[in-house]
Amino acid sequence: MKKLQKGDKKLLNAWAFYDWANSVYTLTIASSIFPIFYSALFLTEIKNVDAFGMEFKSTALITYVTAFTFLVVTFTSPILSGIADYVGNKKNFMKFFCYVGGFGCIGLYWFSLENIHLSLLFYFMGLIGYWGSLVFYNSYLPDISFPEQQDSISAKGFSMGYVGSVLLLIINLIMVMSQETGEAKMQMMRYSFLTVGIWWMLFSQYTFYILPKGTSNGQKVTKSVIFNGLKELKTVWNQLKQNLRLKRYLTAFFVFSMAVQTIMLVAVYFGEEEISWGGDSNKTTGLIGSILIIQLVAILGAFLTSKASSRFGNIKTLIVVNVIWMVLCFYAYFMQTPLQFYFAAGFVGLVMGGIQSLARSTYSKFLPETDDTTSYFSFYDVAEKIGIVIGMVIFATIDQITGSMRNAILFLFIFFLIGIILLFRVPKKVIKE
Repeated sequence: MKKLQKGDKKLLNAWAFYDWANSVYTLTIASSIFPIFYSALFLTEIKNVDAFGMEFKSTALITYVTAFTFLVVTFTSPILSGIADYVGNKKNFMKFFCYVGGFGCIGLYWFSLENIHLSLLFYFMGLIGYWGSLVFYNSYLPDISFPEQQDSISAKGFSMGYVGSVLLLIINLIMVMSQETGEAKMQMMRYSFLTVGIWWMLFSQYTFYILPKGTSNGQKVTKSVIFNGLKELKTVWNQLKQNLRLKRYLTAFFVFSMAVQTIMLVAVYFGEEEISWGGDSNKTTGLIGSILIIQLVAILGAFLTSKASSRFGNIKTLIVVNVIWMVLCFYAYFMQTPLQFYFAAGFVGLVMGGIQSLARSTYSKFLPETDDTTSYFSFYDVAEKIGIVIGMVIFATIDQITGSMRNAILFLFIFFLIGIILLFRVPKKVIKE
C-alpha cells in the first residue's frame, strides 16, 4: 500500500477508528458487565475470597489487582515508548498490547473463584493491554497530524469510541436480559467478554493496516535508550521546580485526580454491594442503566464545563467541579435506594467528562514554551497513574479493614478538599522560583 502523508484524511480516520475498537473494554469490562459478573460470583452475604495466601474481601481484591496493574503500566510505559520511538516500531508495540488485552478479555469467559489466580491473570491482561496500547496510540497523534488537526481528530476518536462501546453494551445488555434464570444470565455475561475481545482485535486491524510502522534509524537498543524515557521524566521534574504555577497545579491535579479515577473504577462495585436493588434482575438492569446514564450525561457535562471555563476561567471552574465531587462522596455514604444511585450517577456523569477534559487542557495551557510537549504529557500521564495506584490502594485497604465501601468512598472526600485548597494556591500568572 502506498504510504500516506502526514495529515491525510484516510490516515487520520484510521487512527481514530482504534477508539471504536478498544473503547468497548472500558465500558463493558471495566465499568459495567464484568463488575456485575464478578460480584454475582459471591452468592453468600460474606463476600470473601482466598488469593495469594490471604483472605480478601471480594471488592478489595479486585481493587488491589487493578492498582498493581496501573503500577506496572506506570513504570513500563515510559521505557517502552522510549524504545518504540527510537527503533521506529511503535505499531508492533501497539499490536502486542492490543492482542494481550483482547485475549485477556476472551480469557475472562473462564473466570471462576476456583481458579482465582488464572482468572485474575486474564483480568490483568485486559487492563494492561488497554492502557499499554493507549500509550502508543496517543503517541501517533503528532506523527500523523498537524497541530491544527489534532483537536478535531482526537474528538472524532472519542466520539467513535463512545458510539462503538455503547452499541456493544446495548447488544450485551439484550443478551443478558433476554435470559430468565440467574445462571443463564451469567453465561451471557461470559459470552459478552468474548464479544469484547473479538471486537477489539477485529476492528483494530484496519488501524494497523493503515498506520505507518514508524521511522527506524537502524540502530540497536542500548541501555541508555531503554532508560531514556525515565531520564526525560526527570528532566521535566527539574523544570517543574522552576515554574511555580505549573508545579502547584500539577500537585492539585495529582490529589483530586487520585479520587476521581478511583471513584470511576469502583462505582459499579459500590452500587452492586451497597444499594438495595430488590432482586438480581433489577440489580443487573439498574447497574447497566446507570452506566448508560453516566455516559450520556458526560457529553453534556464536558460541554457545560468547557463553556464555564471560557467564562469564569479554568481554575475557578475546576474548584466548583471538585466541590461537586466532594458533595457526591458525602452523599454516596448515605445512599440506599436505586433512585438515589441514579441521581448520583447523573451528577457523576455531569462532572466526570468535564473534570478530565478540563484538567488536561489546563495543564496544556500552563506549559512553558517548548518543543518537547511529549515529555511534559508523559509526565502528566505518569502522575495520573501513580495517583490511581495510591487512590485504589487506600480505597481497598479501608474497604478490607472496615468491611464497607461506604467508609472508603467517604474518605475520598478528604482528597477533594485538599485538591480544592491546592487549586486556590495556583498563581494566576507564571512565577519562576
